[in-house]
Amino acid sequence: MKKIVIPVICLFMCSCALSQKVSQEVIIDDIIPTSDRITLSMVGDALIHSPIYKDANESGVYNFSKMFVDLEDVLTSELKYYNAESIIGGEALGFSGYPRFNTPKEFGESMVDMGFNIVSRANNHTLDKGEAGILYSCNFWNKYPSVLTNGSACTEDEKNHPRIMEMNGIRYTLLSYTTFTNGLTSPNDYYVSLYSDEAVQNDIAKVRGNVDIIIVAMHWGDEYKSIPNFEQRRIATYLSDLGVDIVIGTHPHVIEPIEWIGRTLVIYSLGNFISNQTTVDDYARRIGLLVNIDIIKTTTKNETKIVLDNLTTELIYTYSKDYRNYRVIPFSKIDESILKDYRTYKTKYDAIVKYYDHSIPTK
Repeated sequence: MKKIVIPVICLFMCSCALSQKVSQEVIIDDIIPTSDRITLSMVGDALIHSPIYKDANESGVYNFSKMFVDLEDVLTSELKYYNAESIIGGEALGFSGYPRFNTPKEFGESMVDMGFNIVSRANNHTLDKGEAGILYSCNFWNKYPSVLTNGSACTEDEKNHPRIMEMNGIRYTLLSYTTFTNGLTSPNDYYVSLYSDEAVQNDIAKVRGNVDIIIVAMHWGDEYKSIPNFEQRRIATYLSDLGVDIVIGTHPHVIEPIEWIGRTLVIYSLGNFISNQTTVDDYARRIGLLVNIDIIKTTTKNETKIVLDNLTTELIYTYSKDYRNYRVIPFSKIDESILKDYRTYKTKYDAIVKYYDHSIPTK
């Protein structure tokens, strides 16, 4: 009997051990998360004054890419955002700078070639070239299905159906609004997206549940002011309450602070990305901000969680001499020959970035 019983007991124990092992493996599979990650880079206003596009003109061919060679090894993220401050309205309307801009299409092509694939088109210059400019701009950007734009549409249907994109398993969308249009009026409500609390609430309702990340571009604030006004902060809090993940501010043409409102990253103003604005005010209108953030999607059996992590910031500078040789240069590549006393400016503008939150990193 003993010879029979002992193998049965062993078999029973082995069976239990095997069962326990399988059970443990199932539990481990359930709790080990899978993670997807993308990095978003953000720069501010592309304000193409006439000296810039004239400098790009090489025997009748516009070459803007030479202005961004210093960024090639800096802008390596999967997602890249900028604000198309000056409209691409078509050569037939005549290229122009301030006060009513019209930028050669080659600038937009250069930005796409650099990998910019999120573009805000709602700002105070959207209506500069009227309906013809709007329609040309829409048709231009619609040629690039991999580029997500918002803020100006050719049709009401296009406005009412914000596009949702996906990369690395993360679904994202852009909503874009301006708080003013320099007194110009649109014949409809889709050529330019005007901000209202109701409008943004309705637009978010259209995408909520279908996206992981909601980015809202806000054209707001006071020109040349380094601290956001009351309305900017009110809107930022409202957007956070609506569950917006990232708020990207433009229009002041100078850097304003960054802060976290709950889980919402709020960048009040990135300043200018490229422009020919003056240098007399401590280069405030020539020094902009590059911001990077990692978007991480973690999925377990019962939960999906989005985390914004690894925030970094770096100052950038639009260099030129005698209205020629425009270059956008990150501060990590600047020396005294490019910008005299650049360390002083770095200290000043880093402090503005950190004005509300001293933990915001600066490079």
